[in-house]
Amino acid sequence: AVLKTKLLQLCASYDRGFGASPKARDQVQELVKELESMNPTPTDAAFGVDDSESISAPLQGNWRMVWTTALDVLNLGASPLATPGAIYQAIEPPLATNIIDFIPRAQSLLPLSFPQSLVRAEVSTRCSLRSQSSNRVGLVFEGVKLSPVELLGVKADILPPLSIDFPTKFINLQDLPGVDPENTPGYFDVTYLDGDMLIIKQNAPGGYFVSIKVDDCLP
Repeated sequence: AVLKTKLLQLCASYDRGFGASPKARDQVQELVKELESMNPTPTDAAFGVDDSESISAPLQGNWRMVWTTALDVLNLGASPLATPGAIYQAIEPPLATNIIDFIPRAQSLLPLSFPQSLVRAEVSTRCSLRSQSSNRVGLVFEGVKLSPVELLGVKADILPPLSIDFPTKFINLQDLPGVDPENTPGYFDVTYLDGDMLIIKQNAPGGYFVSIKVDDCLP
């Protein structure tokens, strides 16, 4: 509990990694390594993530990111147009949906009383088990959706989202000649999992993600 509290404090102090110095990243990584050595779920963390079991999967639920070293996510903080707000991973086997809320950067220059705007991006992936490790989750991208949530203080749910579905959403990879689902490039390893914290490591050139369990992913 002490380690997790210290980790969460550091994550908050450096804006989930977006504002972290190399020294701060090293401090967080040391705590992550300590937690990994005490992982209460050293095996079978991926159990049921492909929706093949009748009982709930250990990973099932809504996870809010509190830290990352992944450059593809950290680079979002350098956008001149928008800044990343809350970032989630919603796991509902066999799907895992990565959710990022974007706030117009100009909004930070305006008074708090000015009407707010928010856009949500969702990337859907299909999960699978990997024989290399019972804590490894294979991922196949299925689609991207961009939805306006709020525009100048007005709910924008009447506006249609922009959606792009990948061919993999409609094709079973096992049915394609020459394609081995075991070796598709996307996956992550669960290095720590308990009832309220999840630490994963993406395949290269990814990075670490530290997340806490939340009740929902509402904007």
